[in-house]
Amino acid sequence: MFVQSARFVEEHRNGKNGRLSIYGQERVEETLRLCKMNLAVHGLEGQVSQSNTYYEDPFKATGQFDYVMANPPFNVNKVDKAKLEGDARFPFGLPKADNANYIWIQAFYSALNAKGRAGFVMANSAADVGSSELDIRKKLIADRAVDVIVAVAPNFFYTVTLPVTLWFLDRGKRGTDREDTVLFIDARKIFHQIDRAHRDWLPGEIEYLANIARLYRDEEVETAQGSADVTSASFPDGGYVDVPGLCAVATLEDIEIQDWSLNPGRYVGVAAAADDGIDFKTRIAELQEELETLNAQAAELHARIAANVAELLD
Repeated sequence: MFVQSARFVEEHRNGKNGRLSIYGQERVEETLRLCKMNLAVHGLEGQVSQSNTYYEDPFKATGQFDYVMANPPFNVNKVDKAKLEGDARFPFGLPKADNANYIWIQAFYSALNAKGRAGFVMANSAADVGSSELDIRKKLIADRAVDVIVAVAPNFFYTVTLPVTLWFLDRGKRGTDREDTVLFIDARKIFHQIDRAHRDWLPGEIEYLANIARLYRDEEVETAQGSADVTSASFPDGGYVDVPGLCAVATLEDIEIQDWSLNPGRYVGVAAAADDGIDFKTRIAELQEELETLNAQAAELHARIAANVAELLD
């Protein structure tokens, strides 16, 4: 993520001077060494501390950062929450469930400064979970910090085959037209199939998804990666609109009606089916005929198998 961030900043510098300062935490020493080596190979420097994020805050992170990115472990249990009581990094309270998802979410949120943005991967279950986590999610949404939620298809990660959700927070959207809204994107049908078990996004697909957010934020779209055609096809008037099955903007009132769920599927609906010009009754009759044919073939195969088994047992 650090390397990709540096590349992104370089590509979007537009002649301006800028500096990327990198800070991070990693509990496992071997992973920390790999991180530092990767940074060095790409000509980057960073302060990456070997520390446990649950219990340690080496950079006094609260309110400090412009951007936060992370791919935290999902559904971690046995975190000693007694050690976290009163910690300023968890302003909305600690979850009662033995699950650290909302500890991570608050750690990312609280590290942002007044204009800061965060993007992180999260388990799908965190978008709908109830009880104490629902109370925390409600406070996070009511604080106007949640900006964009993206549903991702399965098999995007080598270690996690299940579908995941991308959360984007923006503490600077207060006072903007987006203050009382959240953009939901269902990107589960957008992917590049690498092999049977692995998927990713091509640069043009990433640009297309980013363009949806740019239009929502009333920013200029980008087309350097080849997303011009698909972007204009979805948004022909050049401005953001809800696209059934793809994206929708929900108000806080809409989200409250959905019990404060952040599951994009609850808001984007389904894409309109293309009219194939076939009469409904005609199509049903064809399907019924096909079903009867398949049932007859199944009965014939069943009888043949039974006869073979009987012959073998004779």
